[in-house]
Amino acid sequence: MGRGSSGLRRLVHEIAKFGAVGGAGLLVNLLVFNLVRHTTDLPVVRASVIATVVAIVSNYIGFRYFTYRDRDKRGRTKELTLFLLFSAVGLVIENGVLYVATYGFGWDSPLASNVFKFVGIGIATLFRFWSYRSWVFKALPAPELVASAEEILAEAEKRPRSQQRVG
Repeated sequence: MGRGSSGLRRLVHEIAKFGAVGGAGLLVNLLVFNLVRHTTDLPVVRASVIATVVAIVSNYIGFRYFTYRDRDKRGRTKELTLFLLFSAVGLVIENGVLYVATYGFGWDSPLASNVFKFVGIGIATLFRFWSYRSWVFKALPAPELVASAEEILAEAEKRPRSQQRVG
């Protein structure tokens, strides 16, 4: 198989790992949502926001230490800031769907709330996958590029100083 299939294989593997963490996050999100909704008097969307925040925390741990553990680990502050920023956008998408269903259409039964929470999570997940892999958990350079750069540096070190070019 060619280089393209190797890249496709890596992408499929990444999607599977993202899905595993996301699936666990989905369960956390829905469990916390229903627990808060049925044990408190909080409005539906507030209960959902609390659940989403709990899921965001658990997802960061899963993404950093499972899905994207091989990605660049420098700049954790920047990584966490971007993660929280894009997660907040996902939170708005996810809970915006629930808000429109609940307050725009009056669909606020427990079943309807769970259905629209799930739909919102699905739409937000597409955004999160794109943003996390593009901006938050950046890929390290390909091994071939690193090897090529190392060869160039090794050759440069072998040459006498008078033959080395500057800049």
